[in-house]
Amino acid sequence: MTATTVSPGTPGIAATQRRVLRVLVASQVLSGAGLSAGVTVGALLAQDMLGGAGLAGLPSALFTAGSALAAVVVGRLSQARGRRPGLALGYLAAVVGSAGIIVAAVAGSAILLFPAMFLYGAGTAANLQARYAGADLASRSHRGRAVSTVLVATTVGGVVGPNLAAPAGDLAHALGIPHLAGPFLLSGVAYALAAVALTCWLRPDPLLLARSLAEPTVEPTVEPAAESAAEPAAEPALAEAGRGSVVVGAFVMVVAQLVMVSIMTMTPIHMHDHGLGTAASGLVIAVHVAAMYLPSPVTGWLVDRFGTRATTAASAATLLAAGIVAATAPGDSIVMLSVALGLLGLGWNLGLVSGTAIVTDALPLETRAKTQGLVDVCIALAGAAGGISSGVVVETAGYAVLANVGGLLALALLPVIAVGAVRR
Repeated sequence: MTATTVSPGTPGIAATQRRVLRVLVASQVLSGAGLSAGVTVGALLAQDMLGGAGLAGLPSALFTAGSALAAVVVGRLSQARGRRPGLALGYLAAVVGSAGIIVAAVAGSAILLFPAMFLYGAGTAANLQARYAGADLASRSHRGRAVSTVLVATTVGGVVGPNLAAPAGDLAHALGIPHLAGPFLLSGVAYALAAVALTCWLRPDPLLLARSLAEPTVEPTVEPAAESAAEPAAEPALAEAGRGSVVVGAFVMVVAQLVMVSIMTMTPIHMHDHGLGTAASGLVIAVHVAAMYLPSPVTGWLVDRFGTRATTAASAATLLAAGIVAATAPGDSIVMLSVALGLLGLGWNLGLVSGTAIVTDALPLETRAKTQGLVDVCIALAGAAGGISSGVVVETAGYAVLANVGGLLALALLPVIAVGAVRR
């Protein structure tokens, strides 16, 4: 039997990993600004153009569905050509989507808005898959921290982006563009710069280098009779364990994404209905995005120190708390809604980092990027479902019901990780 691993003694590998992380951090700062700026006003723009809250979650669903398709493309391109072209393509597609949203807003055309939102979602796919690039050259014992380093970089852009929503809207108005389309100007520029940074400086490509450094590890020689008796039982069991771990890790991230997107999407609408403006929504979303990424170093340490099961359980408890606080917070309370969305972002972070570690540990280099892309498709589809259903739930039952249901749904993580632990 053979397995492929990256030799820990390869000269310069630690320095190369530090360089890769620096470039990824820079691109994540930029893409985080592009992502969060659009998220802040996407639902409001749809409500303004479509004339109601019932379809206000549709843009979130569309760019999340676009993220699903982009995750497949980015994953397959990364598998074939490396992380650099895959991630850069995702960001460039988001640039086109941002431009399309601005054109749709100027023309007042929902028909143009929908495909543009779909393309805009490619930026989300690239932003998320960058975390895998941070783990390609990392040792197993430091994988959680490598993933968290890439994620935490998104905090800077994620906090700055929403707070630039109002100034970007003023700039757009001065240019003759609808106010709510202004943040997509920022998104387009930020995503373009992220693509340039990766194309120019992500060298060597971490996934291609990891493959070139992979060395065969040969098990001790056994007698032919013993080998023939052992392999039929051992190899299927190992393959089944790997598939099971991928399913568990994917489920953790899917549930965290579904809960997070559904509550987050409707919060600006909820605040707007209670008389709060874009600046207030931007502040709450900034707190949310900061909580999504800023705790990443601590989360990575928790995964490496206490394991993925304990971290996933913490994710479920935090998401439940977020739903309860959001449901009970007054609609005009910026402080309470900030606390609720802060908890929501933290719960998502705990789930994403632990789920990523579970999936990455279970995958060989030969199929890693492609399978990671498929996992991210499931995450994106869950976000799309959360986005499109959230508007319907709010319009028919109210924001409090949406928040409570989301919190309770997070408890589904507990039996899944318990069963996963027993199987291992």
